[in-house]
Amino acid sequence: MSRNAHAALLTIVAGCAIAMPVSAQDQSARARPDASDAAVQERLRRYRNSVDQQERDRATPPATMRAARLYTGPTAPIEVVVRGAPNSESHTLLLLDAQGEVLSLARIEPGRVDLRAALPAIASLAQAAWVQLAQDETPIGAPLVVQPLREPPPVRTMRATRPTGGDSYTKVVGWGTDPLDPADETVQSLRAAWIEGDPPISSGFRTYTEMDAIIRTDHGEVRIAFSPDEAPSTVWNFRTLAREGFFDAGGFHRVVPVDREGRPFVIQGGDPTQTGNGGPGYALALEPSRLPHDYGVISMARADEPHSAGSQFFIALGREGCARLDGQYCAFGYAVDGNRTIDSIAATPIADVSSGRPEAIPKILTIRLVEAPSRMPGIDRRQSRVAASAPAGKSAPTGR
Repeated sequence: MSRNAHAALLTIVAGCAIAMPVSAQDQSARARPDASDAAVQERLRRYRNSVDQQERDRATPPATMRAARLYTGPTAPIEVVVRGAPNSESHTLLLLDAQGEVLSLARIEPGRVDLRAALPAIASLAQAAWVQLAQDETPIGAPLVVQPLREPPPVRTMRATRPTGGDSYTKVVGWGTDPLDPADETVQSLRAAWIEGDPPISSGFRTYTEMDAIIRTDHGEVRIAFSPDEAPSTVWNFRTLAREGFFDAGGFHRVVPVDREGRPFVIQGGDPTQTGNGGPGYALALEPSRLPHDYGVISMARADEPHSAGSQFFIALGREGCARLDGQYCAFGYAVDGNRTIDSIAATPIADVSSGRPEAIPKILTIRLVEAPSRMPGIDRRQSRVAASAPAGKSAPTGR
């Protein structure tokens, strides 16, 4: 028995001694419990089983998988390293899309595995997919994201007038040769002048472990799952900034619980200056995400120019007020936990309604990355999105 296990055993035995009734005359019984006592025997049995299970877990760790390198060329092997479980009968790799559909699968032997050879469907991927390791038919560990490196199509814009304020803005109306709204006659008339861009070319692949982001605030935590299939570069940008601590000690500088029509709107953060004008020092290209701006969806804030996002993000508070943001802003993930935190932040008292400036800015303490759960065949993780816990602008049940 190890020194730690021995010490833990002494602690348990001592606890038994304190719990046992003893007479004032027999002080020695306090330090020496009766080993024949049924309660003591049961505690010792549970402890031995616990120690034995811990030893078994250490002796037979589960299978694991990691990418051998982050980037690979267009025709180079996409290698991963699989460490098998000693007592496992089989190891399987599954290639899954966002809806959980199995695009390809293969039985493999532990070691260095070329995903391109094992899962041929990878070669024809137009957007990111997930490679999940299964041990004895059970998915285990975080999946790998396999993302084709492809340039987005050209963004098509026009000047438009906001129906609420009357001011003009740059409106995204299409991508490549495809309009966002085929029924819009104005856009159709502009479409004839669109010059077709270069055909999409895959420059290789980026392969990495899928992670979730935990946004820890002074109102609680929010867990974000990413959508690299819809916005791969935006996801990678956010992950990089979070990993390097860019968001730490920041806050939600803009809180708009409802828009002018009283519909749930957004909470916005990611600006280190907390003025609404700060960023990471570079601009991010807008991606044609089709992820709807439903409650809990996280999206990139930007200026009027489409390719002007950087680090500022917002979390949508409801479909009713945010549907008009679809196609105009790049949604790249969704909350899978933390609805009460979101609603608590949305209920923060506002100092300036016109700008959404809170009286006291809700603090972002840290944003850290944690491994995502296993992907299950047939399961679309977006079905686990959170729902509002309180009406728009009202404090959540556990809100501050």
